Amino acid sequence: MPARLFLSSGDLVADRRFEFARDLQLKGDLAAAADLLLQATELAPNFASAWFTLGEIRVELGQRDAAVAAFRKARAADPEDRHGASLYLMRLGAEEIAAMPQAYVQTLFDQYAPRFEAALVDDLGYRGPSLLFKAVLAVRSAAKKPAFFRHAIDLGCGTGLAAGAFAKEVDHFTGFDLSPKMIECARATSLYAELEVADMVRGLRGQPDSSADLVLAADAMVYLADLAPVLNEAGRVLIRGGLVAFTVETHQGDGVIIGGGLRYAHGANHVRATIASAGLTLAHLEDLSARNEDNVPAPGVVVVAVKG
Repeated sequence: MPARLFLSSGDLVADRRFEFARDLQLKGDLAAAADLLLQATELAPNFASAWFTLGEIRVELGQRDAAVAAFRKARAADPEDRHGASLYLMRLGAEEIAAMPQAYVQTLFDQYAPRFEAALVDDLGYRGPSLLFKAVLAVRSAAKKPAFFRHAIDLGCGTGLAAGAFAKEVDHFTGFDLSPKMIECARATSLYAELEVADMVRGLRGQPDSSADLVLAADAMVYLADLAPVLNEAGRVLIRGGLVAFTVETHQGDGVIIGGGLRYAHGANHVRATIASAGLTLAHLEDLSARNEDNVPAPGVVVVAVKG
């Protein structure tokens, strides 16, 4: 996993108290850690990292209201919300489900980039690209069409794992990712003809109508509360008969929730409805987990839709 984000308070004593508090937190002395963090915030009232860590501790102690207050202080101290306090507020039911802060996603993956593949594949058993590859081949086979694509767009491309899975079947790969460091890693693979630092919607909006025959999103939709803008743009960019294929985490209920890993989980019926509203036809939806969470497969679905 990436190194933990730390935003200095600018006060040496407050920063030292934060460090001592983190040591106590890791040792399980949560009450003492919370006390030190409060001392740090008294010295530096806008100490975002201290407020955020205090919020995490309050969650562990079952102190919901105090956790909510701490996370709100963390976000106020860092309006970009690079720690992702908003996600905890949503998970705690203190705020409605909304978009993930882009600065949080970029910071997370910039930190993650140096050991992203090792952590994802070795530690989390990541299998999203291979699951998507099998699903796309199955859809193409059922339609009696060759599994070759002239232009594929890889959304949230990361270090290039999805492009690696599809490399022999794609002539021209375009990749988009919010993280500049992930784009650097993807560029080193030489799998992409084009790479750009951009979110999924903005990346697609820069593509001409009917210019791609495959859009991929491997473990990227889990960072979207609303799938509709991406699927609508994918439908515009795809040629007739083109495919959009993605993995997403899911849950047994309806709509969208924040899961335990602070990623969005979309109910299967919600996914079906969003695909239909985008004017796409669902060709494949299978309950398959793309990764593990706490050594257990995270509930997920693999989806392929066709532009009619």
